[in-house]
Amino acid sequence: MSSARGLKVVVIGATGNVGTSVVDALTRESTIAEIVGVARRPGNWNPARATFLTADVTRDDMNEIVRGADVVVHLAWLFQPTHRPRDTWNNNVLGAIRVFEAVAEESVPALVYASSVAAYSPGPSDAMVDERWPTHGWPTAAYPREKAYLERWLDAYETRHPSIRVVRMRPGFIFKRESATSQRRLFLGPLLARRLVHPDRIPLVPVVDDLRVQVLHTEDAATAYAAAVINPARGAFNLASLPPVDGAFLAEAFGARGVRVAPVIVRSAVAVGWHLHAVPASPGLFETVLQLPLMDCARARDELNWTPRHAPGAVLREFLLGLHDGAGLPTPPLRSDTLARRVREFATGVGQRA
Repeated sequence: MSSARGLKVVVIGATGNVGTSVVDALTRESTIAEIVGVARRPGNWNPARATFLTADVTRDDMNEIVRGADVVVHLAWLFQPTHRPRDTWNNNVLGAIRVFEAVAEESVPALVYASSVAAYSPGPSDAMVDERWPTHGWPTAAYPREKAYLERWLDAYETRHPSIRVVRMRPGFIFKRESATSQRRLFLGPLLARRLVHPDRIPLVPVVDDLRVQVLHTEDAATAYAAAVINPARGAFNLASLPPVDGAFLAEAFGARGVRVAPVIVRSAVAVGWHLHAVPASPGLFETVLQLPLMDCARARDELNWTPRHAPGAVLREFLLGLHDGAGLPTPPLRSDTLARRVREFATGVGQRA
């Protein structure tokens, strides 16, 4: 357990979009003495003050990995393969449960878990919801079903283990420059041409009814995670920035012309692309986005002293420039864009591999 020098923090899922920024944020906290990053695949990213282990939450000994930790931050998640939902269930639900049970068995004092806005039930169109809003998700996609299932599982877990400080982070859509290529692979696929996504060269933006989201810079999300690690916080925290982003916002931000598109057209296009293995994101994910509530983040502000520093327009501009440049980091989830890697996406089946 913690020594006089400070806390030992284990970050599971440390090499992805959120994990890399959480590790960076933790390295800047003087109260943290040791950071152990855990990832399914080894990489070449070596931040100061952190050591890394290779482990798979579905089969490796999680007890050994979390033993002696003061806080475990669980971020490991697979968005793909959407064509093989059993694979995502095994990793995202059963793998997470293995971690949570190891935390209890090893008497780790605190667990910080990455939930999501997608865990929430559909919300009102004219108001924001706080952390008391129901978390039943949306049934047409694996991602919200899995997030909602773990919310119910953690309800019972907290009852069984009241001495464990459990924190559930519920962020909106999280972006940074270095995550751009990874998110292109996960959601848009290899057909998206990099030259088309420069923020100063976008002529048209679709305006879709009911399509609005809250975005967040990954660094801001990581700051909230670090605050949850070092402070005696419990419970759920919404994480997002304002204003919400919709087609009209994007058109104004990038000097483009908004073109109204019916949701059924987008839904049909995504469905065709997914069934043809041209697009990795399933139609259910688009349906999920249409149902998401807007989140009130007052609790994170009041209890974690957290306020996002990056405005939504700046976040999306940075992300689009990252897409255009094929940006990434030297970790397997965030590897940069190359033609050879795009060809491999096709060869291994779009939406069929983790």
